[in-house]
Amino acid sequence: MSIRIAKSVFFHFNPKLSGIFIQIGLSACVLIGPFLYLYLKAYIKKETNNWILHIFPILAGIIILGVTYPYVEHKTIWSRYIVKGIYLQWLIYIVLSLKFVKQIFKRFLKKTEKISSIDIWLTSIYTGTAIICVSYIIGTYTSSIVGALSFSFVLYLIVLLFIFRNKKNTSFFEEKERYRNREINNKTVEQVTKRISVVKDKKLYLNPNLTIKNVAKELDITQHTLSQILNNNFGKSFSLFINELRIEKAKELLTLQNQYTIEAIGYESGFNSKSTFFTVFKKITGYTPSEYQKLQKK
Repeated sequence: MSIRIAKSVFFHFNPKLSGIFIQIGLSACVLIGPFLYLYLKAYIKKETNNWILHIFPILAGIIILGVTYPYVEHKTIWSRYIVKGIYLQWLIYIVLSLKFVKQIFKRFLKKTEKISSIDIWLTSIYTGTAIICVSYIIGTYTSSIVGALSFSFVLYLIVLLFIFRNKKNTSFFEEKERYRNREINNKTVEQVTKRISVVKDKKLYLNPNLTIKNVAKELDITQHTLSQILNNNFGKSFSLFINELRIEKAKELLTLQNQYTIEAIGYESGFNSKSTFFTVFKKITGYTPSEYQKLQKK
């Protein structure tokens, strides 16, 4: 995106800019949509597979077009067809990416649910990219500098969000810890007990880097409160609570899925190593994953 913006700015102030720079700037746009899609997918779905399918075909395509129809010699073809195709592809990826952030937008609208800093970050990235895309589409009928100006606006807005975040006296991103140095009351215990299922419902346990801090933030309580409630009311530590959910998922995959290796099932269930998966599975079920799979086939 920065390459595309730089082209717009240089071209606005120097209309005689070499055609090769204009071509590079326009060509860079083919990667914005796929990168947005893959970034959101990796963060929301924890999936990084098939990224090559989204990158190399379009990259190869734009290179072949650039060599076959250089901008300097085929400005009309670029302005009438290639540029419009690039913007359409960018727009399609923005539409496809919406599925990853639509739940966050719903939480914004409800106002009753806590909005985390990462929610704001992801929606800022998505919305900002969408605004810039629309600005460039409009800019084809007005001036290409419109896209550059919209980029500046979005950039400054995101910077402001982080300035707010870092202020000590703000609660824009993070709520103050409500129960520090207080005894946990029955109402809090009841609320947390009801809402703890969010870890399973949202499949948070599939994140191998999930921490008690992440879950406490999701429940809008302190880490200490969550740990105390898990110990007193569930009789287990945070790690055991999460690992039990992961083992439950692994057992489901071992029973229903045949395309995964046992090691892959461990990763799909939220474990970050083969050894940890085998150790925890044996400890909780009394069987190794292979033994459990064989028992299910009988």
